[in-house]
Amino acid sequence: MNQRSISVIALTLFFCAAAQAQTVVGNASAGQYESAMCEGCHNVRGGFKTEFPEVYRAPMLNGQSAAYIAQCLADYRSGVRRNPTMKAVADILTPQQIANLSAYYAVAKNQKMK
Repeated sequence: MNQRSISVIALTLFFCAAAQAQTVVGNASAGQYESAMCEGCHNVRGGFKTEFPEVYRAPMLNGQSAAYIAQCLADYRSGVRRNPTMKAVADILTPQQIANLSAYYAVAKNQKMK
């Protein structure tokens, strides 16, 4: 390969990566629908906790900032935060779903759902 071919390939890869790295915008309405999977543990009256393998408490999500929720999910996915259930959930969420859930909980009324 000559220098020109390498430069063309590098530029192509750069522009492809830039196109994929577009900012995802959350949709609170879609997040409300997607939050059904979260409600079984979060926003339960009196709080929810598991006892196995350790005690984990599920915090209230309503009213949390979108950036905070998105960061928490990223931390569960990467292993910075350790909770086997939340890691499994974070691993299956798409970036769009994370943005939607974050947007929904940021505007959700700060009340217990159940």
